[in-house]
Amino acid sequence: MILAEGHKHLSEVGYSRFSAREVARRVGYTVGTLYHVFGTLDRLMFEINTITFRQWADLLEHRLANAEGRRLDALVEGYFDFAVANRNLWGAIWAHNMPEGEALPQSAARDRARLTGLVVDEVAAALPEERKGAADRLARSLIATVHGHCEYSLSGAFALMGVSDPVQLAKERVYAELR
Repeated sequence: MILAEGHKHLSEVGYSRFSAREVARRVGYTVGTLYHVFGTLDRLMFEINTITFRQWADLLEHRLANAEGRRLDALVEGYFDFAVANRNLWGAIWAHNMPEGEALPQSAARDRARLTGLVVDEVAAALPEERKGAADRLARSLIATVHGHCEYSLSGAFALMGVSDPVQLAKERVYAELR
């Protein structure tokens, strides 16, 4: 219940305006109860962001299951579509960092790795046999590339540069790296 309301609140207001006190109010608890359950605001935010990772991976898996033709197109389009439809949640993933030295719980690490794994698998499938060993490293670089394109698109920076189709531009960049 706490995580569901926290996720909903984050989707409404974004990371910078997120309030544990508001989440507590919504579920009828004190903020102290939230801290008792999660320990810190960072842990609460981490768990909420993990829900977002699960939803994002679900969307990408669905897109891949229904992809006809170029499967990497489905991933790039899914990346942009998720970010646009869930701008506050997507932004919170990148805005929040766990304190230095604090390890990810194994279950959450698996949930987060699932998203990256989808991309690694598709990149590996698209590479020629002699380059498949580079799939993991290349996939992470391509995620960063697509992320940058998406960030520029959402911020309006691409529009200021006269880029009218950032999704297509990101796809072109991905395929150029696979050659």
